[in-house]
Amino acid sequence: MYYTSTRDKSVKISSAQAITKGISPDGGLFVPVEIPKLTLDDLKRISGLDYIGRAKEILKLYLTDFTEEELDGCVRGAYRAGKFSSDKTAPLHKLSDGVSVLELWRGPTCAFKDMALQILPYLLTVSAKKTLKDKKIVILVATSGDTGKAALEGFKDVDNTEILVFYPVDGVSPMQKLQMITQEGGNVNVCAIRGNFDDAQNGVKSIFTNKLIEEKFKENNLVFSSANSINWGRLVPQIVYYVSAYCDMALQGSIKMGEKINVVVPTGNFGNILAAYYAKEMGVPINKLICASNSNNVLTDFLKTGTYDRNRKFYCTLSPSMDILISSNLERLVYILSGYDDEKTRDYMLSLAESGKYTVDDGLFAKIRQSFEAGFCNDEETKRTIKRVFENNGYLLDTHTAVAADVYDSYVKSSGDLTPTVIASTANPYKFSASVLSAIEDNIKSEDEFSMVEELFEKSKEPVPEQLAGLKGKKPRFTAVADKENMAQVVFDMLGI
Repeated sequence: MYYTSTRDKSVKISSAQAITKGISPDGGLFVPVEIPKLTLDDLKRISGLDYIGRAKEILKLYLTDFTEEELDGCVRGAYRAGKFSSDKTAPLHKLSDGVSVLELWRGPTCAFKDMALQILPYLLTVSAKKTLKDKKIVILVATSGDTGKAALEGFKDVDNTEILVFYPVDGVSPMQKLQMITQEGGNVNVCAIRGNFDDAQNGVKSIFTNKLIEEKFKENNLVFSSANSINWGRLVPQIVYYVSAYCDMALQGSIKMGEKINVVVPTGNFGNILAAYYAKEMGVPINKLICASNSNNVLTDFLKTGTYDRNRKFYCTLSPSMDILISSNLERLVYILSGYDDEKTRDYMLSLAESGKYTVDDGLFAKIRQSFEAGFCNDEETKRTIKRVFENNGYLLDTHTAVAADVYDSYVKSSGDLTPTVIASTANPYKFSASVLSAIEDNIKSEDEFSMVEELFEKSKEPVPEQLAGLKGKKPRFTAVADKENMAQVVFDMLGI
């Protein structure tokens, strides 16, 4: 299996090279030159394995330059017993007849990013041994909340790496911020920026593709890589849990093997739902991929009209991890559905960079409509959904999963489609205690974050994850705030170069 760039298909590299580089020098994203296939017999066989076994079966199709022993070490290191609070790693919770919630937040940072960022350090370490010699890897991360902590935790004290996370100073929840600024480890650093997630993401991308910075790194035996979902090593593990969810749906009797399901994903950067698209293209019987957005509904508009336009008001919402107007992973979908047309993809992305918008052609848009549906909801609708699901189903949703649940309900009402459905649940509700508590309780007594955690527990009886409760009273390590224009200097200062 080889990898190419969405902006230059003459590129042909191994998966190890794609993972260590993170992003192509031309600014494009690395993608496999073909999508491997699974038969129903394959799915039946995979269903009999645990999550570690399923992960190895899927990842070996994409990471063909990894030996069996290397891949086994990566997967077992990431998903070994005790790392996740469920022995199934990504369990299904049956919400109602025909609807299941895929709990992707059972890992050490209580967010779905753990599913990929627990294995990425292993994948990167193996890849670096294959492709780099005597160089230190500098991991740069832009986060809208969850990726930052998950990456910091995953790369904490990993040999020969340094990791620096940028987050929008006013764009994450108090619990997300506390998780990052108290992070332990000798090779970690965190910096807030004055701006939003898109500013942080653009800053990281510009650093990656800056030739002067690259030369300075070479002089100091350093190389960049990314832990954002622009890195294929972040995206490919996410395919696994959609394959696994389908297997579990069949094992639980919610569907018959071969029967189609719908998948609903709350997404801002398009990586999580893109992983579901890859699973569908591999052969997992998925009918519709339903993209759920908050008030920053740039993806909803694109999937419904074919025009991507980031020239709009930016909202800070109760679901901050989705407060994004530039969805990087959409570039991969555009490339695939354009027939692997690098020139067309490059032109669309140039238009986005120069004017903030682009419109895909009719043929490409028709292909999008075959697989995708989309919707969005505002904060009030998000809170009403949390309250309704808690009262009717006894299940506590976080603010992002509530967006998905609301969009799904609207989709069913408008379409009448009762296909068995999996809703991707992306975070533990205690990461957004104030918002979730205000949704189910009219008269809040608490004033600080941890009092709200306690009050939410009293109201819901949902266990508080130890790793969140343990943050109470923990002293911050990282308090720096920088202008978005100075991100490169922050990197140099951290490295002392």
